[in-house]
Amino acid sequence: MHGPLADPATRRVALVRLRVGLGDLLCSAPALHRLRAARPDLTVTLVTWPETAPVVERLGGVDELLPFPGAEGIPERAPDPAGWAPFVAAARDRRFDLALQVYGDRPAANRVTAALGARLTGGFAPTGWGPPPGTGPLHLRYPVHLHEAERHVRLLEHLGLPRREGRPAAGPPELAFPLSPADEAGHRATLAAHGLVPGGYAVLHPGASSPTRRWPAGRYAEVGDALAAEGLAVVVTGVPAEREVTAAVVAAMRAPAVDLTGATGLGGLAALLRDSALLVGNDTGSAHLAAAVGARSVTVFLPGDPVRWAHAGPRHRAVVADVPCAPCPHLECPIDFRCAASVRPRDVLAAARAVVGAPA
Repeated sequence: MHGPLADPATRRVALVRLRVGLGDLLCSAPALHRLRAARPDLTVTLVTWPETAPVVERLGGVDELLPFPGAEGIPERAPDPAGWAPFVAAARDRRFDLALQVYGDRPAANRVTAALGARLTGGFAPTGWGPPPGTGPLHLRYPVHLHEAERHVRLLEHLGLPRREGRPAAGPPELAFPLSPADEAGHRATLAAHGLVPGGYAVLHPGASSPTRRWPAGRYAEVGDALAAEGLAVVVTGVPAEREVTAAVVAAMRAPAVDLTGATGLGGLAALLRDSALLVGNDTGSAHLAAAVGARSVTVFLPGDPVRWAHAGPRHRAVVADVPCAPCPHLECPIDFRCAASVRPRDVLAAARAVVGAPA
């Protein structure tokens, strides 16, 4: 194999992954673990937002997190101009052999990567962006046709990581999420406190970070009532900031529901999903967490891209908006949110019944 990741002289690598979402990090993990297995001698630094540190530490595969202060053109957070010079100085002090843009299809991330001062710079080449002279072989044109997890593996293989023998020709790598004994103990306590039994409840996760990815609460309530009528207890989950969204679902349901909004940590939510009959949720982190722990799931895609984010296999179904303007990049719909209206509860229920019958 050729490429900088196959070169023993490459010892210090920076990965510029300027995402804050749980799903983004989960989908990066298979490539990180492949890199660690192939090159245990590397020192791997993940350049990202400091609030992701607990998830990064849990997932493993990196040696340190270099906190990113934000930059013009990176939409996840407002930039901290005063933090830019110390950030660049800290990066250059590390004398990276290789810095890789693993953010995605945005040229601003390539500018951040170039600022780190690495001996070699590469990674994803965004649509319409041309690599600097002489660096073309170190870049991979952003593969819009692949799942998010597969994109990162393909990039590392392009740069010299050995190809995995026996990998299927289609389908992304499987995700994983480790659970601790404390997670398991807390999960058992949660089940006992609410009279829930493994396999006897469905989870509804109606929140998402952007309004355009939230299927309406009334439609979630309709699905929840139908699942309750079929003998499943219904659990509604979300982070504390989503209480208004989850409360609207619970209030709209005729059947009783267990509201666990903000009541579990990330590990507790992962265990809750693992032991559920299924998750019905939006295109958000809970869907990827469900895939990582082997849960069954139905994901509602409104403006999101199922090619990039949907999970394959009999345990997962994607119900996709039937409108010509989807997928789209808007965080708030500039027209009439027709994608939400196009997804019918009966279609989500049909998908739910299909995955409940799928083998574990």
